[in-house]
Amino acid sequence: MTATINEWFEARTFSAHNVSVDELAERKLARGLTVSVVLPSRNEAPTIEGVLRAVSELSGSLIDELVVMDGDSDDGTAELAARLGARVHHDSAVLPEHGRALGKGDALWRSLAVTSGDIVVFIDSDIENPSARFVYGLLAPLVDDPGIAFAKAFYDRPLTEGGQLQRGGGGRVTELLARPLLNLFWPPLAGLVQPLSGEYAGRRELLEAIPFFTGYGVELGMLVDTLERVGIDAIAQVDVGERIHRNQPIDALSRMAFAISQVAMARLRSSERARFEEALPSDYVQFSRDDQGHVIPSYQEVAIRERPPHTEG
Repeated sequence: MTATINEWFEARTFSAHNVSVDELAERKLARGLTVSVVLPSRNEAPTIEGVLRAVSELSGSLIDELVVMDGDSDDGTAELAARLGARVHHDSAVLPEHGRALGKGDALWRSLAVTSGDIVVFIDSDIENPSARFVYGLLAPLVDDPGIAFAKAFYDRPLTEGGQLQRGGGGRVTELLARPLLNLFWPPLAGLVQPLSGEYAGRRELLEAIPFFTGYGVELGMLVDTLERVGIDAIAQVDVGERIHRNQPIDALSRMAFAISQVAMARLRSSERARFEEALPSDYVQFSRDDQGHVIPSYQEVAIRERPPHTEG
C-alpha cells in the first residue's frame, strides 16, 4: 500500500506556484468550461473582504460567478459581501423544504442549487492571508486533466499562540483524528496532506452525484464518497503555500472531532464494514471549571444529517 500511495502522491500532487493564470484562462476558454466560486460564511466580517478581493482578481477570466452562502450573520458579513459584488444567498432560504441549514456542509450542498458552473470551487471565508492562488491552483488540474474530478488544497497551517505564529502547529483535528481514520479505514486517501482543508474544487457532475453531510463532517464524507464513486486517481491535491486563519479553542475542536467521528462511523456502517446495534448518540459531554473551581459537565447536541445527492446520475 505504501508504494501505491507514493505513486498517487507523485502523479496527483501539484503546486499553485507553477500556474500561469493567463495561460490557464486560455485553456479554460478553449475547453468551454465555466467556474463558480462559493464562500460559506457566518460572522466573517473581519476577513471576508480580503478573501473576496483576492478571489475577485480572477473574475471575468477564470471565475464566472461568485456566491456567498451566509448563515444568518449578525455582524454585517452578508451586506459587506454584497457591496463587494458577490451574489449573496441566505443558506436557509435555499431549498427551504429541507428546513433550516445545519452548518457549513449544508450550506455547500445548497449552493449547488444556486450556481451553474461546470466546476465549483469552495473557499472558506476566514482566511487571514487570502490569495487568488487558492482558486487558480485548484482549477488547474481540473481544467487540464479530464480524468481529475476533485482537487483538494493543502498548505502550511501555523498556530497562533500568545499573539505569535508557531509554524506547523495547526491542523490538530487532522493529525489527531482524520489522518489516523484514513490510514486505518480508507488508506488510498492517506496520501492527502490536508484532508480536512476547507478549500477544494470539483466537477459539478460529481458534486451533484454524492451526498453531503451537514456541519464539520462534510470534508471527510466528501472524500470518502468521492473515493467510492470515482476512485483515487480522480482525486488531486494542490500546494497553495500557507494558510493563516483564526484558530479555534480546544473545546470547539473537540466538538468538531465528534462530528467527524460520526461521519466516519456512518460510512463504515453504510459500507457494512462495521455494525452498531443501536443508533450512535449525538449528545456530547464536556467539562470545565466554574468560578469556584468546581468541575462541571456541559451537554451539547452535535448532530449530523446526510443530505441526498442532487442527482442520481
